[in-house]
Amino acid sequence: MSIATLIAIVAIPMIFAITVHEVAHGWVALHLGDPTAKYAGRLTLNPIKHIDPLGTIIVPFVMVVASSGMWAFGWAKPVPVAFQNLRNPRRDMILVAAAGPAVNLAMALGWALLLSQRAAFDPGLDLGSDWIVRMCLFGVVINVLLAVFNMLPIPPLDGGRVLAGLLPPRLAHALSRVEPFG
Repeated sequence: MSIATLIAIVAIPMIFAITVHEVAHGWVALHLGDPTAKYAGRLTLNPIKHIDPLGTIIVPFVMVVASSGMWAFGWAKPVPVAFQNLRNPRRDMILVAAAGPAVNLAMALGWALLLSQRAAFDPGLDLGSDWIVRMCLFGVVINVLLAVFNMLPIPPLDGGRVLAGLLPPRLAHALSRVEPFG
């Protein structure tokens, strides 16, 4: 399989996963009272608005090439959220943070459904050589990995924000002081 095909197999689900993940944060924040992402032009599925040069291009490209398309990971620019604008900042911070991983799990299910449909239409399909199958498999894997990784309770990951929203204010403040180093 050519390097261009490998990059396409990885790039399409990865860019879709990280773009929709970030838009989900902004969309939930908007509906809970914070228009920051909207005003920043980040409530769009245009991946160019969400690209972080290192996390969206360089790191995934190096990983795809180094692993012959077996592994890649990346990230997008975080959507800006002003938690103080939310109607109920502690509760809403949890909802905004959980939106990204929740959408990743939904997308993993979507890729799995596409995969099952592809296999159903061609029972003799060689799962290892079909590029659509490989793309769907990568779509499932990258979305599950992004959801699990982002829910680690470490600031600035989504799980760190969920934890901060659940902790008593004093402990939440102490946890938030770790965020600049995360």
